[in-house]
Amino acid sequence: WSWGVEAEISRSESDGTIQFGDHDFDRTSGRVQLVGPNSQTDFFAGYQTKFFSWSGMYTADRFANAQGILSPEYENLKTRLFVINHLQSYSENSYFEFTATHRRHTDNYILDATESVIFPNTYPSDHETKVSSLGFSGLHQLNNSLGINYSGQVTADKIGSSSLEQGKFTSRTYYKVSVLPEYCFNQDSRESVTVRAGATFDDTNRGNSQLSAISDITWQHTHSNGDSESAFLSYSGSSQVAGYSAIGGSETRGLFLSNHGLDRETSQNLELGGTIKRDNWRFEGAIFYRWDDDLTDWTFDFDNAGGEYAREANPVDIETFGLELIASKRWDSIEAIASYTFLDKDEDYGNDTIDASFYALNYANHRFTLGAIWTPSETVQFRIDNEWRENEDNALRNSSDSALFTHFGLSIYPPQLKNMELFFAVDNAWDDDFEDVPGTPGRGDQYSAGVTFSW
Repeated sequence: WSWGVEAEISRSESDGTIQFGDHDFDRTSGRVQLVGPNSQTDFFAGYQTKFFSWSGMYTADRFANAQGILSPEYENLKTRLFVINHLQSYSENSYFEFTATHRRHTDNYILDATESVIFPNTYPSDHETKVSSLGFSGLHQLNNSLGINYSGQVTADKIGSSSLEQGKFTSRTYYKVSVLPEYCFNQDSRESVTVRAGATFDDTNRGNSQLSAISDITWQHTHSNGDSESAFLSYSGSSQVAGYSAIGGSETRGLFLSNHGLDRETSQNLELGGTIKRDNWRFEGAIFYRWDDDLTDWTFDFDNAGGEYAREANPVDIETFGLELIASKRWDSIEAIASYTFLDKDEDYGNDTIDASFYALNYANHRFTLGAIWTPSETVQFRIDNEWRENEDNALRNSSDSALFTHFGLSIYPPQLKNMELFFAVDNAWDDDFEDVPGTPGRGDQYSAGVTFSW
């Protein structure tokens, strides 16, 4: 038996990279761990608070003044989290795990629309959510080839809010059970095929239930020198219900319009992929097609230009085709990784009044990344990360739909102090003003320096 203790304290504050982009963050957490011959038990407690602001953070330009200056929005979050987790092994390759959690989260939001006719001063909104859960999961190995994966969870939440208690309820209980048997065909000691097929059942005490299929087949081959190849084909479904911000507010007035009629969201995903791994390089790729039904999205209506609400919850059916490629290579002193992602979506809101989407249709058609780490010596390390994206057109976005972000980093490890790191970094080096959220100003360039010491 052994035990360990971990504690952490963090603090961060900044005036931000744009006006009204400041933040103030604190976090304190601790963990106690007990490890036995066949078990591990963890006790965790954490508290964090974050105050932050941003112009047009959620409302875009709905409440801009006559000069086009966006209204600053402020949010103050506090979270308390407690977790107990126990993992127990009871035979070769078999284990079970139990988890209990409790979280209390408060959210205070203010829209500082000081020159708005609708909100002459501020729009305060206060929420407090309490969530408790019990869960279990595990793998029972029946023999060398056959095993059963299983999991289950019961979660209960309750919200108290100044603006989200107009829906049909303010508390809800969620149930989830998954069973996934797997069978492994060991062709020889270096090649195997694993087949899994099962289902997940989701339910709540406030709505309908959903049964979703889970299945995949995976082939893997390992060479004597450690090189390997693998491939998989999967079909899976998933389901969830909309949160209180989408179903708990008013349907007729307020800053954000809820929709009490939102149904359970369901998704189906068909995916084919593979990986090639060698001593100094790796390549992996996947291609998928996904069907989303009744997905909850936040949308914008330009005909409401003089109206009160800034966004509205609406359901949408989306079919998505995607491709992802990732490659990495290592030389003597250089490591590099590159990726490419392609997405194409076909959506149907069933509502012609919707002009723009904040989330579901805010995606990159093409996205390239390229990063590298150069370590010429034991005392110096250089890092660079690049991202280029071409986003789908969005009527709400004021910036270009394309963006290029670059991050530079330099780390120095003084030989006199082996456990110290001095670092310097530049983020968004080209000061690209791309709006990650349409209608909301993007981040500016940022320069930072610091020191890390460990013992």
